[in-house]
Amino acid sequence: MNQETEKQPRSISELIAIIEALIFVADEPLTEKILADVLEEDKETIQIAVEELINEYKQREGGLQIREIAGGWQISTRTEFHEDIRKFLRTRPSAKLSIAALETLAVIAYKQPVTVPEILEIRGVQSASAIKTLLDKRLIVARGRKEAVGRPMQYGTSKDFLIQFGLKDLSELPNVEDFEDLTVGI
Repeated sequence: MNQETEKQPRSISELIAIIEALIFVADEPLTEKILADVLEEDKETIQIAVEELINEYKQREGGLQIREIAGGWQISTRTEFHEDIRKFLRTRPSAKLSIAALETLAVIAYKQPVTVPEILEIRGVQSASAIKTLLDKRLIVARGRKEAVGRPMQYGTSKDFLIQFGLKDLSELPNVEDFEDLTVGI
């Protein structure tokens, strides 16, 4: 007999469990399309199962949640526990970015696509080594060349940037005005 004819339809609870396992083992957010292709299910069924999984996590009120990040789904910690998690993570060694790299990344995130001369104009210092670090960590990518004298390379943030900072898309970046409010009292 052909395996196609023997394939039994999955129950919604089985589908939810499989999706949870796939999201857990994936090293990047899983899109509806990837889940549908892997599980050989239609997108509507996947959407219903993901929504049910999200609701299960909400009802459980545990330390984890399913979040939409960078166009896909990922398991993450609940935002209300971030301070406790930060305290724990501060006790662990990590691969941190330098202040120069963070400043450069912020300029790129808010002004993209942006060139090295434009970053220099904003920061007031050279950023070549910071850009190399950000490229190596795959937080930024080249976005082509600007139609200007010398045709300088333009940079923008990557999907890895969204994943690293837990953002659904760039609209979730804090407003620049919020930072200005913080510096008024300094």
